[in-house]
Amino acid sequence: METFANLADGFAIALTWQNLLLALLGCFLGTVMGALPGLGPSNGVAILIPLAFTLGLGATPSLILLTSVYYGAMYGGRISSILLNIPGDEPAMMTCLDGHPMALKGMAGEALSLSGVASFVGAFLATWGLILLAPQLVKIALLFGPAEYFALFALAFMTLGGVSSTNQAKSAFAAALGLGLATVGVDTQTGVPRFTYGEVHLYDGLDFLVAIVGLFALSEVFIFLENRHGGAEADAGKVKIGRLYPPLSMLKACVPTMLRTSFLGFLAGVLPGAGASLGSFISYSMEKRLVDKEGTFGTGDPRGVAAPEAGNNAAAGGALVPMLALGVPGSGTTAVLLAVLLALNITPGPLLFTQNPDVVWGLIAALFIANFMLLAMNIPMVGLFTRVLMVPSRILMPIVAMVSFVGIYGISGSTFDLLVMIGFGVMGWVLRKLDVPLVPIILGTLLGNAMENNLRRAVTIDNGDWTTLIDSPLSIGLWSIALIGFILPLIIGRKVKAGMHARRDEEGALSD
Repeated sequence: METFANLADGFAIALTWQNLLLALLGCFLGTVMGALPGLGPSNGVAILIPLAFTLGLGATPSLILLTSVYYGAMYGGRISSILLNIPGDEPAMMTCLDGHPMALKGMAGEALSLSGVASFVGAFLATWGLILLAPQLVKIALLFGPAEYFALFALAFMTLGGVSSTNQAKSAFAAALGLGLATVGVDTQTGVPRFTYGEVHLYDGLDFLVAIVGLFALSEVFIFLENRHGGAEADAGKVKIGRLYPPLSMLKACVPTMLRTSFLGFLAGVLPGAGASLGSFISYSMEKRLVDKEGTFGTGDPRGVAAPEAGNNAAAGGALVPMLALGVPGSGTTAVLLAVLLALNITPGPLLFTQNPDVVWGLIAALFIANFMLLAMNIPMVGLFTRVLMVPSRILMPIVAMVSFVGIYGISGSTFDLLVMIGFGVMGWVLRKLDVPLVPIILGTLLGNAMENNLRRAVTIDNGDWTTLIDSPLSIGLWSIALIGFILPLIIGRKVKAGMHARRDEEGALSD
């Protein structure tokens, strides 16, 4: 009953005009950014962080805006997947498999609407999962000592390579780079400057918001300047949308699929580092094995659209559970949201539910509101969102650059931070060309100090005995999950790549 009382308080916070307008704005902007190939939820949230701070929003309004962008981008990612066969982000890869064949059959509108309904079901059920699971996880988290927290952070790093990682060595390098960047500044225990090279601006360390905007938003601008690609937009007009609403029989046939894959996706999201990519892949694969008796998956089967969409949106909700309850992000986008909380002087973790209940429950209530807004917005406005694909990148990218520079200067008022942001942008561009994932770098800069402090504390308490890190059943369990999480994506990642290559070869043969 206490949970429902807290949720009612959350709705009282979320149902103000300001917060409703921010949720609506976030849903709209998120869907637009999700629809544009390459941007995705992480970039969408990173680009709009400066806007939230420039507007001078408080903690709860900022989070409502940015989580609405997050959910909107998860919805929007399916638009380019279905119409152009270009995934808006990694989780939308699996939607291409049946979504695009449906569009080629003249059922693009039905596929888009069906994916909107599946996204709603997945996200709605995941929000209930968040309400029920996060407070229970908080009770377990209160048993954590420094050694357990160090093991938990290690688990987050070892699993963040995820299903999409083509090379775990590159993920490990990215995590090490992030941890290295976190050591810049004055050591909190000894007061000695580290890696500052006499630059006073670096004594406080590198600002993670500057790092995030540079790595995600500016690197996207640099990649555009290098490639100047504009072919994708032109193809959007060639696909006919057709009928907007799927028939009732199609929806009824997809309901069991949506329910099963929502549960699977939520579980994948709760695992630190697994996120929506794994949720989408597992949902599609399991559903194909379970119901694809006639071999229709991959040829335009509506269930093949509903499965990954419900799965990846449920995973998006599930990824908020470890972020809020443990302070460990469950996905790349929640790593960016974690940075926002830290920038607002709010520490996510077990004490968040008691120290800042208004933030937590206001956010959860806003997720429900955003889901209904997205459902109401996405189906009637399908035509408008498809036109977004025709906006030339040469117009979009200067806007992204302008928002990044104005926003960061508005937050810090420091030209040095702008130079650091450009440096991170160049670094992000180089790393993306080398196929090195950026999320572990962000995670390293965010959690590096906390990880170092917990390691020092644990070893100091036990008089320098390093075995204290594997001394309790809880820490042994966390290390075991971390090792499994590091090895499992190697196996699953190969299967995903093999499946995607087979699909591309098949499409190539058909076009020939």
